Amino acid sequence: MERLYMITGANGHLGNTLIRQLLARKQRVRGLILPEETGLLEGVEYVQGDIRDPYSLERFFDGIQGYEVIVIHTAGIVDIAEKVSPALYEVNVVGTRRLLSACLNHSIKRLVYVSSVHALPEKDHFHVLQEVRHFSPDSVVGGYAKTKAEATQAVLDAVACGLDAVIVHPSGILGPYDTSRNHLVQLVSDYIHGHLPACVRGGYDFVDVRDVAQGCLAAADFGRTGECYILSNRHYEIKELLGMIRSLQGGKKVPSLPLWMAKIATPFIELDAKRRHRRPLYTRYSLYTLQSNDKFSHDKATKELGYHPRDLYQTLADTIAWMKGKRKEIPAT
Repeated sequence: MERLYMITGANGHLGNTLIRQLLARKQRVRGLILPEETGLLEGVEYVQGDIRDPYSLERFFDGIQGYEVIVIHTAGIVDIAEKVSPALYEVNVVGTRRLLSACLNHSIKRLVYVSSVHALPEKDHFHVLQEVRHFSPDSVVGGYAKTKAEATQAVLDAVACGLDAVIVHPSGILGPYDTSRNHLVQLVSDYIHGHLPACVRGGYDFVDVRDVAQGCLAAADFGRTGECYILSNRHYEIKELLGMIRSLQGGKKVPSLPLWMAKIATPFIELDAKRRHRRPLYTRYSLYTLQSNDKFSHDKATKELGYHPRDLYQTLADTIAWMKGKRKEIPAT
């Protein structure tokens, strides 16, 4: 039976990277994009719709009889605000629940749900963070984390109802092929173009979008039903990241602010970003994240999925090349 991959958020950073890898494998792909969007890639059947709208999902699932269907749910809002906004909840939680219902109704082969490491219950810096079996918005901090925790638990509940689903938890995604204004790609772009006045002392676990895409596809093939897999890399200081960009591209050193100073400056940064019609890179929640425990273990994904993340230096080199328009030179894997 021929396999059909159905990708939600098909124009997003991870979504379109997944599709590039699937096309390279000569796979049949259908992608869900927003009503106002047009498809980015040739050779893909795009369906315009909204993950929150049951009628959109019916169109998305129409005519799938006779295929072995793999749904990879990447659609979602990534927000670095503290609180859960109505739109954030509607897309990340309600949209996921409606997709789960559609998957159950249409008896698909498997769902791969793209959660986040932010959905994992928080622990102090003395603990290594590994996969868990229960998720609660009360165990995490920040609006995005709370919605991803609730949605992840909804996926596990659907597994108990008979859905074959696997969950992956990427860390901070970075890399080429971004058309959706990824916050981390914005950081690289702002620094290259001289729009980053200062960096902050702290860091996070950053991972290449192509490695996450490969992890998703491996989860579709080899993941165990109802299991979670962390797709992380390692901790990188923001200062270290900017140093790698300088070695690749050049650029001026920027002052490194201690977190306490950055927290005081945050309201002014947000106001300046609003005045410039730009998203602020630093919010109270993003600063909280930069000092949180990011000791994620991807041992389970390495053992069961063959997951091996690349060094961030190559990721940054390819990201910069993408920004410069050297797109044919960048491998999709």
